[in-house]
Amino acid sequence: MINILLCDDHAVVRMGLKMLLNNHEDMQVVGEASEGNEGIQQALELKPDVVVMDLSMPHGKDGMSATSELKKFMPEIAILILTMHDDEEYLFRAIQAGASGCILKSAPHDELLAAIRSVASGNAYLHPSATKRLMEEYIGSVKQGNTDTFNLLSDREKEVLTLIAKGFSNKEIAEQLVISVKTVETHKGNLMEKLQMKTRPELVAYALKKGLLGYGI
Repeated sequence: MINILLCDDHAVVRMGLKMLLNNHEDMQVVGEASEGNEGIQQALELKPDVVVMDLSMPHGKDGMSATSELKKFMPEIAILILTMHDDEEYLFRAIQAGASGCILKSAPHDELLAAIRSVASGNAYLHPSATKRLMEEYIGSVKQGNTDTFNLLSDREKEVLTLIAKGFSNKEIAEQLVISVKTVETHKGNLMEKLQMKTRPELVAYALKKGLLGYGI
């Protein structure tokens, strides 16, 4: 039996998910929460196998912050991010926060069930369009680098690249490195020029490939 905690700010959504999941013999909703802080408290008390976490909860702690904090208390728990954002940046941030998977709110019921079973078994799950884009970004970065340009980066540029990949804004990077926002922007521009990249997701994919986040793909 997979014990599940639902964390979503819409009561109607939670009700629909609960009815769907409880209709399957291998699943049971053991708790509900309407925002991140409540979700963390419920998880600590109920110790579910899987938390289905809404990414956007405007009142209280959001899903990304709650995921990161909950993984500190319960590293073994599986968190499946439920989101309407079909965007690479949200995907990378969710993975960095510790999520085991990510699925769109518009996904078919069968896909949601498969995703829950997958993360409950200790596997990762990404919705198909995210997997396709992740591979495209990775393949694109490989094709761009017949020669390894990583050694061309300065130590400071590598620091900036790592923080970009972790989802920090230019202002947050400037504060961490005790430099100006303009200097961060200059380093970012130099990174893109040296690596021949044009977008933030390309930089994140490159950083993942190089293991700058502690693991590679």
